[in-house]
Amino acid sequence: MSARIIETNNTPFTSPDVPGVTVDLIENALRNAREEMDAVLFRTAMSPGIREQGDCFPMIANRDGKMVVGQFGSFIRPFLEVYEADIEEGDIILTNDPYMCNAAVSHLPDWLVLVPVFKDGRLIAWTSMFGHMSDNGGMVPGSMPIEATNIFQEGVRIPPTKLYKKGQLQSDLLELILHNVRTPQWNRFDLNALVAACNTASRRCVEIAERFGDDVFNTTMDVMLKRNFDAMEHIIRNFIPEEPRTFTDYLCDDGMGMGPYKIQCKMWREESKVFFDFDGTDPQAQSSVNFFMNEDMFKMFFGSFTINVVDPQIVFNDGFYDLVEVRIPQGSLLKPNYPAALSGRTHALGRIFDILGALLGMGAPEQLLNAAGFSDSPHLFYSGYDDKGEWFQLFQIGFGGIPGRPVGDGPDGHSLWPGFTNVPNEFIESYFPLRVERYETIPDSGGAGLHRGGNGLSVAYHFLCDGEIGIHDDRWLTYPWGVLGGKPGARSTKKMVRSDGTVEWLPAKKEGIKVQAGDVLYFNTWGGAGWGDPLKRDPQLVKDDVDRNLVTIEGAKNYGVIITSNGEVDVEATTALRASMASERPDELPLFDGGNDIETLRANCEKETGLPAPVAPVFIK
Repeated sequence: MSARIIETNNTPFTSPDVPGVTVDLIENALRNAREEMDAVLFRTAMSPGIREQGDCFPMIANRDGKMVVGQFGSFIRPFLEVYEADIEEGDIILTNDPYMCNAAVSHLPDWLVLVPVFKDGRLIAWTSMFGHMSDNGGMVPGSMPIEATNIFQEGVRIPPTKLYKKGQLQSDLLELILHNVRTPQWNRFDLNALVAACNTASRRCVEIAERFGDDVFNTTMDVMLKRNFDAMEHIIRNFIPEEPRTFTDYLCDDGMGMGPYKIQCKMWREESKVFFDFDGTDPQAQSSVNFFMNEDMFKMFFGSFTINVVDPQIVFNDGFYDLVEVRIPQGSLLKPNYPAALSGRTHALGRIFDILGALLGMGAPEQLLNAAGFSDSPHLFYSGYDDKGEWFQLFQIGFGGIPGRPVGDGPDGHSLWPGFTNVPNEFIESYFPLRVERYETIPDSGGAGLHRGGNGLSVAYHFLCDGEIGIHDDRWLTYPWGVLGGKPGARSTKKMVRSDGTVEWLPAKKEGIKVQAGDVLYFNTWGGAGWGDPLKRDPQLVKDDVDRNLVTIEGAKNYGVIITSNGEVDVEATTALRASMASERPDELPLFDGGNDIETLRANCEKETGLPAPVAPVFIK
């Protein structure tokens, strides 16, 4: 580590034997402290993205920077490797620049706060949290310009900087930063909330150490990490094959008319260690869809995904990192060269989870293979001056369909991140010149399967004031792929109905779209794909989906089910249809079903989507 920790007490920690019950008590106390971080943040932040949506990621780490509890590990160790200043008690560090912190955060709107926790002159832990700010300056409101070609166009860059030095706020620095954003009041409150959340967790760490003793507290963190290591070692040995497996998926476009972009990964195991190699991934893009993926961040993705699939009761932390090796080519879409733009990295980030699901499931498809549908995290931006002449600015994350899984159907209209929630429509209508006229799932958008894919959402935004919007989404060209005979999910669409009745089909990634009072945007997200043979789904479940308007009567035929005019299953007709459908398909159903190959999708693009097909990317060397 490059950073130097200044401790006034150099007494070394000992390693006492800690009874299991004590480990459990401390573990649960730390988990509660992590939950308290969220509670403090949500009660003191101001922006809807953090306060209402929960776009924030807390963690508590041991003195070496390894997360022991949290939602989104990996940032402290990479940060410490490049931070060159001394760290003292009372310091609080702020940064948002991926290139200055080894991709501890991956785009500028994420402001990261790190707090070293000292007790009696010794460092005993770290607390940290980052949140997505509503604005970071730059080319466009919301600071995620798709057409940016370098990071300088994406807003203020904050190198790792002491926001507090020995407990003293550096006011001039803070005012300089806030002077460069469009929503200074929101950013100020949100940043204060991040600091308050970290300080709260810091106090809890000190209280736990005071109750049980510093050495017991320190050793227990090591035990928690070892527990995770042992659990992940078991999972890796039992579910990751030694034979290399490769999967390829595509980012639909870059918002500048080029695409799709290939993301390719090979996975294999050597004894207890799993390897991921992204060789074959396309070079970096000219626009901002590059995703600077720190290797430890991918390890975190792998661990979080695997634990949630295999055993969600396992405490997720950084203990297993030595069991994973990640190789990402320099200059690729996933490790672009400075100063490549990064603000639109959300699309590739979401696609990583689909790829992980495919790779992990290949070895044990009946137990682990999920269909696609985590695919993205769509955004809507709306800004302008209201009727009172006051500036307004909305940033909102949309939800799509979660894929069908071995354990059951995918949730309808749910978030990529389990901790995210929707911004209540009542909140939006109270604070912004918007009326939400529709918020409902899209019937039949989830792929058919033994386990149905979750439906996407259709949200109709009626603009009450002239302004400008931006749209960020993907899965409009490629389909979320089904597995084990399950069918692909529907693609996303964006439709604008102007106040004069004119209809416009909008690209999935577009900024600077002028809107007038009376215009209505239909923001339709993708559906999750299906899992397993749809002809084996219980017809009564299909009927229930029809009753709930999740599947239409016509869509029920994708399962080989005939619903009568009075809403009942026609058993005889269903049996006949299923036999006919089964006879017309191969005996062995495909492991993956992505609808069509890329060239076919490109050829049919305009006819199917109303949008021109993206052209082959021009790569930067």
